[in-house]
Amino acid sequence: MEIFEYKNIIIGGGLAGISSAIELLDNNKHVLIIERDIEENFGGLAKKSFGGILFSGTPQQKRAGIKDSATLLYDDWIRFGAFTEHDSLGAKWAKFYSEHSVSLIYNWLIHKKIEFLPVVNWPERGMYVKGNSVPRWHITWGTGYDLSNKVVNYLLNHPNKEKLEIKFQHKVESVIIENQKAVGVDVFDETSKKNRRINSNNIIIASGGITGGNLELVKKHWHHNHGVPPATLLNGSHKYADGTVHLDLEKKGIPSTNLNKQWHYAAGIPAPSPEEGKIRDGLSLVPPRSAIWVDATGKRFDPPLIAYTDTSFFVENILKTKHQYSWSIMNWKIAIKELAVSGSEYMSAFRHKDKFRMIKEVLFGNKVLVNRLINEIDHFVVADTIEELVKKMNQQCHNDLVNLEILKNDLQNYDAEIDRGKSYFNDEQLRRLVNFRMYRGDKIRTSKFQKILDSKAGPLIAVKQYILSRKSLGGIPTNLNSQVINKDGDVISGLYAVGESAGFGGGGIHGSRSLEGTFLGSCILTGRVAGAHISGIKL
Repeated sequence: MEIFEYKNIIIGGGLAGISSAIELLDNNKHVLIIERDIEENFGGLAKKSFGGILFSGTPQQKRAGIKDSATLLYDDWIRFGAFTEHDSLGAKWAKFYSEHSVSLIYNWLIHKKIEFLPVVNWPERGMYVKGNSVPRWHITWGTGYDLSNKVVNYLLNHPNKEKLEIKFQHKVESVIIENQKAVGVDVFDETSKKNRRINSNNIIIASGGITGGNLELVKKHWHHNHGVPPATLLNGSHKYADGTVHLDLEKKGIPSTNLNKQWHYAAGIPAPSPEEGKIRDGLSLVPPRSAIWVDATGKRFDPPLIAYTDTSFFVENILKTKHQYSWSIMNWKIAIKELAVSGSEYMSAFRHKDKFRMIKEVLFGNKVLVNRLINEIDHFVVADTIEELVKKMNQQCHNDLVNLEILKNDLQNYDAEIDRGKSYFNDEQLRRLVNFRMYRGDKIRTSKFQKILDSKAGPLIAVKQYILSRKSLGGIPTNLNSQVINKDGDVISGLYAVGESAGFGGGGIHGSRSLEGTFLGSCILTGRVAGAHISGIKL
């Protein structure tokens, strides 16, 4: 077996690993990145993301008159995440993020010429547990595609780039630990089919979580609140996020924590893959607030499911139903104004920084996106009448589960309440829509109490949606230096974990639920902290 010697190894070339590498290069250190994917995909899943990041105290918030603070963010975080121990490693990381989101994440990105839209978004307000008290979700101008490319370009053109080496298509199969110290890794070169050992003083694990390439592992750690795993579970994560390193460390007395805490999305659909020319695992929709969500039989959820409130609540309630999937019912007018995709590939105006087109889509609707989804995805059902829609919904599912009378009655009752006027809204969804439209950032992307069966707003659209596996909220436990800790609480010298590998910090920075936008931010934060600690400095 060939043996190589390096000073600092980073396992994984996603945003967390790249952030670690930049920090090390900034401090004049040598770096080897071991990346399993091909060079073209360098940058990881961030490249395909919408690019939303949670910050508190930004210029965008201040210009909009949004009164936020690190204390308010931390209070929201602990409450929404349902932390039971405020002194846990995850809670300590949440506090650290809250206090340094601007100084260590926002400013770092701005320095790399990354821009954010001026209007701050407000997801995860909460259904029955209060979420974000104020808007904090900052959308990257250019989506995660631009963010990832700029960070990658910064790395590859770093003044110390001669101290950087990257090995693509190499899989780390094991971390070598001797006397409570990490000393190297066993690697399989997937090109030459050779096994190699690479020794190193420091090893940073940035290989992602368990929610991508190993859905059986996801189901093994399924949270009891979610009942039984659904028969159809789509993968919305990276195909190489398969838990290989987590399982290896567990055998060595370093078990991951909180792996049953996972961040799934409720509006997943199978989508064509531009990489493989076949159906990829899944695509996550950002469903319209004005759409009516129903179960597999066409019965409206009670209480109603309303986008931008509580993703975890959505998932739990859908999984309580017998068939464990849902339909989102809307019309053309609602779809072109409100429907979006949680990813860079379909949000063309954002990705390509086309301001004119973006403004046009806000004013007149994103007809290109909706038409594309209808044409490419058979889970979009379109019809002129409710009777025809139900017939097509049942044809799509090859059954007769959707009950026309139940669905039609729910939609007619909803529309009738809109007809009575805002002063008489008693429907929970309509009351929340009134609240949404009070904030400027939401008003421009939310229909003005649009009836579903309005003949002038057609055709009708129904979208069949599955649960989509997205993020591991748990992972390898780390202290506030990103150092890995074993089951006895002892630091493993020379071993670090960052990003999703570490549950985004401490083995679970989010607790049970995310405020959204903390995933990319935590990758940068934990990555920078690890690189700084190895370099002997404190951020």
